[in-house]
Amino acid sequence: MDVTTLILGAGAAGMMCAAHAGPGTLVVDHGKAPGEKIRISGGGRCNFTNMHTGPANFLGQNPHFAKSALSRYTQWDFIDLVARHGITWHEKTLGQLFCDGKSPQIIQMLRDEMTAAGADLWLRTTVGEITHDGSRFAVTLDREGARRIVRARNLVVATGGKSIPAMGATGLAYDIARQFGHAVTDTRPALVPLTFSDQRFAPISGVAAPARVTAGGTAFDEAVLFTHRGLSGPAILQASSYWREGDTLSLDLDPGDSLLTTLRAQRQTEGRRAISTELGRHLPARLVDHLAPALGLSGNLADQSDARLAEITQALRQWHLKPTGSEGYRTAEVTLGGVATDRISSGTMQSRDVPGLHFIGEALDVTGWLGGYNFQWAWSSAVACGNAIATSAKG
Repeated sequence: MDVTTLILGAGAAGMMCAAHAGPGTLVVDHGKAPGEKIRISGGGRCNFTNMHTGPANFLGQNPHFAKSALSRYTQWDFIDLVARHGITWHEKTLGQLFCDGKSPQIIQMLRDEMTAAGADLWLRTTVGEITHDGSRFAVTLDREGARRIVRARNLVVATGGKSIPAMGATGLAYDIARQFGHAVTDTRPALVPLTFSDQRFAPISGVAAPARVTAGGTAFDEAVLFTHRGLSGPAILQASSYWREGDTLSLDLDPGDSLLTTLRAQRQTEGRRAISTELGRHLPARLVDHLAPALGLSGNLADQSDARLAEITQALRQWHLKPTGSEGYRTAEVTLGGVATDRISSGTMQSRDVPGLHFIGEALDVTGWLGGYNFQWAWSSAVACGNAIATSAKG
C-alpha cells in the first residue's frame, strides 16, 4: 500500500499534522482510541493552550529551536480553530485555557479536521520494521493481526515520549531517531511529583499552601501540595523540570515577603495569643504544627522579639529540601529531552539528513511548562510539519 505521508501516533501532534499534510495521509496508532492524553488532560477538560505561550516557556538544549514554529502557528490561531468548531472555553489561572465542556470535544475537532483533509486513521496498529531506500519509507504494520507494508514518501514520528506508560507510551520515537542517525538527548520524567524516602510529609498529606519553589535557579509561584510520598502541586511540577537528582530545592512559604511585618503588627494587638496560633492564621495550621519543632515555636506572640520573628520568618522563606527522587514516568505529564534538534529543521521539522523523515511534538527535545504549553508545542510543530509536506507535494 502506498501513501504520501505516514504519521506514527494519533495524539495531539499526529492528528493536527494530518489535518495539514494534504491528501494521501495515513495516521496509525496502537491504541483503541485517538488522543488519549488529550482525553485525560486538565482533569478531563483539556488545558489546550496558554495565552502567554512564548519561547521562554520551553526547555531544550537549543532554546531557539521552538521559536519559528511557535511564531507561525500561535495560541491565538488554535483558539480561533476551537471557536470555529463551537467549543467554548475559559481561562482558569495564569493564562491556562480549558474547555467549558469535556476533553473529547478537542479530540472530535481534530478528527473532523482530519476527515476534511482526507486523512485516514488506523487504530490498534503496531509498528514493526522501518526501512528507507533513499526516496521512500517502507513500514511494516500489524493491524488487528494482519501484517502489511505501507510505503510513504514522508514519515512523521509523533509517538511522544515515555510519560504515562500505562497508556502505551514507549521510547519508539527515540529508537527511530537513532536508527536514522539522529542523536537523542538524555531523557527523564518532567512535570512530576517529587518524593522523599522517609515519607516525612505523610502526617500532613493533603495540605496545600502557596509558595515560591526554586530549583536549578528558576522559581515558580504557585501552590505546593504535601503528599504521603513527598511534594506535588503546580509549583513542584514546574520546578521538577529544572531539578536534578541530588539537588536541593527551596520553598518560600512567604513569597509576598509580608509575614514579618504582619506578625510585628499583630504583636501589638494579639500579643497574648500563641505564636503558633498566629502563624496558623497565615499558613495552614497542620503545616505550622508540623514545622513547630524545627522552628522552635513556643510562647506567646508578645514574647517574640523582632530578631526572633525575623528568624522564624526567614526559616519559612528559606526552607531547603533534598528530594530523593520523583514519581517517575508513571505520573509524569511529559518527558524532558528527546530527539536532538541539531539535525532537525526548525521550519519544517524535517531531518536534515534523511529526506522525508519528520519529528514533531513531545518526541523532540522541546519541553514546555505546565499549563497548556506542551499542547501548544504539539499544535505548532505539527502545523509547521504538515504545511511543509503539503507545500512540497504541490511543488
